[in-house]
Amino acid sequence: MGESLVADELLKTRGEARSFNAVVVAGAFERAGRFCAFALGDGSLRIAGPGAAGEWRQVDVHAGAVLALAADAEAGSFLSGGDDGAFRRSRAGGEAADIARLGSRWVEHVASHPGEKGAGLIAAAVGRKVHLFDAAGRPLKVLEHPSTATGIAFDRKGKRIGASHYNGASLWFVAAETDSLRKLEWKGSHIAIVIHPEGDAVVTAMQENALHGWRLSDGQHMRMSGYPGKTESLSFTRRGKWLATSGADAIVLWPFFGDGPMGKPPLELAGGDGVACTRVACHPERDTVAAGFADGLVVLADIESGRVLPVAAPGRGAVSALAWSPDGTRLALGTEKGFAAIVDFSRR
Repeated sequence: MGESLVADELLKTRGEARSFNAVVVAGAFERAGRFCAFALGDGSLRIAGPGAAGEWRQVDVHAGAVLALAADAEAGSFLSGGDDGAFRRSRAGGEAADIARLGSRWVEHVASHPGEKGAGLIAAAVGRKVHLFDAAGRPLKVLEHPSTATGIAFDRKGKRIGASHYNGASLWFVAAETDSLRKLEWKGSHIAIVIHPEGDAVVTAMQENALHGWRLSDGQHMRMSGYPGKTESLSFTRRGKWLATSGADAIVLWPFFGDGPMGKPPLELAGGDGVACTRVACHPERDTVAAGFADGLVVLADIESGRVLPVAAPGRGAVSALAWSPDGTRLALGTEKGFAAIVDFSRR
């Protein structure tokens, strides 16, 4: 009991929490960082306003579960996809509207990029197709893949979008008049994707408890294995020095500097008790990573020093959502048992 009280100190003194009767599928802050949304398995979003005592507004968005959530390209709104085939935009004030109805297939992945001078992009993956729209929701193109797109990601500049799928990944230049596809091939089932912040590499998580990467400058393959479980959460540190991952009983961090990660062992933090890490989220400004575990524990780990700070104690269900505000002052967390919280790390 005493250890739980210590682990909950930050949550109690700097957190705002709620409990819901549905799994928390994902969490995200909008581009300005004032509002935070939690996507629930009952088809609703819960949007928390700014401030410790801000209102948590319920927005009924999908006729079925919410499957994906992301910040919109513009400030003040969120994107979501559901098992009703809808790709939707929800304003922080509570208004929700269709961007597109994409048939009977599930909208399992959504993403956005703010662009420059309002020229943002938004995307939704449905089956083999990734639908690309401008920031206003006008269709731009449809990118088709050899099998179901299992993850999508824009690069930092918004010039390319990548999708993971069976036997590898595909990388597209979004503004190309003629679709410019770069195929990244590796046999097997690839279930998630992340692009290096400097655009130097693409990494996917695989069904077989491993990661696979491609160095884009020369096509060099990168194999990262040894996981006891599937890696469902990937996050690069701000400049891409480290890749943090779930899938083990510790935070696994692969070095992406020097000649790494090839031939170099990963760094492991906050592990050793046999409980699987389920979610990771790297801080947007510092080489620090938040991690959630299957027992509900949430910690903050400093990569350089190895110091670990408990944020929330175990006991509220497996952590299913972690997200930082754009300025890194607030952390959103959610669990499979419907617990959701926002912890404020700003100076007081």
